[in-house]
Amino acid sequence: QVQLVESGGGLVQAGGSLRLSCAASGRTFSNYGMGWFRQAPGKEREFVATINWSGGRTYYQDSVKGRFTISRDNAKNTVYLQMNSLNPEDTAVYYCAAQIGLGSAVSDFGSWGQGTQVTVSS
Repeated sequence: QVQLVESGGGLVQAGGSLRLSCAASGRTFSNYGMGWFRQAPGKEREFVATINWSGGRTYYQDSVKGRFTISRDNAKNTVYLQMNSLNPEDTAVYYCAAQIGLGSAVSDFGSWGQGTQVTVSS
């Protein structure tokens, strides 16, 4: 099992960029696919992006395709989310998690981090 800590959130103007990081502890990080999710106030947690164990395969929610990029560095036990062209609808708490199932649902992920707040002003 891995423990995850997110960082890199903040306040940014619409059109701006942020890079989120998720640092993992434990020797088995490279065994897991990893995912990023987000949760806006009053809304359910939703899938954003996922990456397989090697980094060779990625998958995105339609609303972030072409704007967000998920990547990982297994030597650093870290997964990243580069977010460009941000808009106010991207405002949420962003979480990383380890994939324990086969899909992209919340229930397919575990070992959730504490989250990092991203706020995009118009």
